[in-house]
Amino acid sequence: MKQALESRICSVGRTVEILGDRWIFLILREAFFGVRYYDQFQSNLGIATNILSNRLKRLIKNEIMEKRRDPVDARRVRYKLTEKGLDLYPITLAIMMWGDRWLADDEGPPLILHHKKCDAQLTPEMCCSSCGEVVKARDVSFQERFKVEK
Repeated sequence: MKQALESRICSVGRTVEILGDRWIFLILREAFFGVRYYDQFQSNLGIATNILSNRLKRLIKNEIMEKRRDPVDARRVRYKLTEKGLDLYPITLAIMMWGDRWLADDEGPPLILHHKKCDAQLTPEMCCSSCGEVVKARDVSFQERFKVEK
């Protein structure tokens, strides 16, 4: 696996090294829902405490979350998404939208999103920053800037 990651300089490979775990995305999901405390993460996810501790440490080490004393109760610790962590929201939405399309049951998606600014039901889409068109896999080409010496 390591050789496959090193055969191409790639942001996807670097990101998967940090985020490539189901627990990471479930912790992020909870953080986006407003969960801030260890016991809430543990209760909501039903995750073993050693796994939760490990994943929170990884998120903190990679500056995706930060750990601070609770301003109301200094005995408690709050976990909060950093700016780097908040930038993962579109990725989380993309995973959710894929799941809604391909894995939802007959009743449809389990969560409906609303855009606060216009109060419309939200279907997130990735768009080109230049022309505004929706980006699809077959519409994109790429140019490698770096090659790894073998």
